[in-house]
Amino acid sequence: MNLQNNRPILLVEDNPMDADLTRRAFTRRKVINPFLVARDGEEALSYLERWRAGEPLPVVILLDINLPKVGGLEVLHQYKTSPISQKVPVIVLTASAEDRDIAVAYQLGANSYIVKPVDFEKFLAVAGQIDLYWNMVNLPPR
Repeated sequence: MNLQNNRPILLVEDNPMDADLTRRAFTRRKVINPFLVARDGEEALSYLERWRAGEPLPVVILLDINLPKVGGLEVLHQYKTSPISQKVPVIVLTASAEDRDIAVAYQLGANSYIVKPVDFEKFLAVAGQIDLYWNMVNLPPR
C-alpha cells in the first residue's frame, strides 16, 4: 500500500516538450500522484511559500538545472536550505552531463542526478525507476 500516493510530484522544467514527455512517461507508468509543473526557477521558488501556507509537499521534485529567471542549482540550494522542503527528495533530471554540474548538484543536496534520455522508451524506463524507488520503496520523513 502506497501511503504517499496523494502527494504530488513537482516537475521543474522550462521546455514544454520535455515536460510533456515526462508527464506522458509517468502516465504510461500509471503513476497516480498529481503532477505539478513549474516552468522556470522563479515559479519553482514560489512553491516554498505555498508549502508554508499548507499545500502538501511533493513526494519528489524532478528538477532541470537549465532554467530561465532563476537557475536550477539556485532552486536546489533554496529547497535544501529551507526547513519546509529540505527533506523532500530532489532528483536533478537534466540534459547536462557536465562534471561540474553533477558535483555542485550533489554538494547542494541533490538526492540523485539523472541525464535525460532522448529516446522515449529509455525515458519511460527512467520514469519507472523513479516511481518505483521514490514513490513505492523509499520512506520519507513524516
